[in-house]
Amino acid sequence: MDTVAVALHVNGDYVEANVLPRLNLADFLREHLQLTGTHVGCEHGVCGACTVRMNGEIVRSCLMLAAQAHRSSVETIEGMSDSGEIADLQAAFRDRNALQCGFCTPGMLIAAQDLLQQSPQPDREQIREHLSGNYCRCTGYQAIVDAIETIARQRAGRSP
Repeated sequence: MDTVAVALHVNGDYVEANVLPRLNLADFLREHLQLTGTHVGCEHGVCGACTVRMNGEIVRSCLMLAAQAHRSSVETIEGMSDSGEIADLQAAFRDRNALQCGFCTPGMLIAAQDLLQQSPQPDREQIREHLSGNYCRCTGYQAIVDAIETIARQRAGRSP
């Protein structure tokens, strides 16, 4: 079967590969690069478990072909965590018990960081709206919203 060449930056590292034309970005990250923090849940783009940041925008990597990411910059949960960019969010999720099984957590953290970059002081309704594309079966979302609200306040220099 014919392959297609892709070249992109993933978490700051330059990556080149030959992939099958129908390989999605989530499977490329997981199988070719061993970045397993990008989870595959529904494979229809509705659960948010596969959320990554591409060229500064969050995308569902299960809906995007790896070839579509050619010449792009992709950031996964591993890269955002290793850089320390979301350390405060990770701590708040832990402290507020905003994770249980952890399956949705990487996508939820990426979506939360995206929200806080767009709207540094969101209210609870804005948080819920922004997370509406990320499905969690365990938490009931209350603790997740609490954690994000806490970090928004901390980043704004207000008390949690």
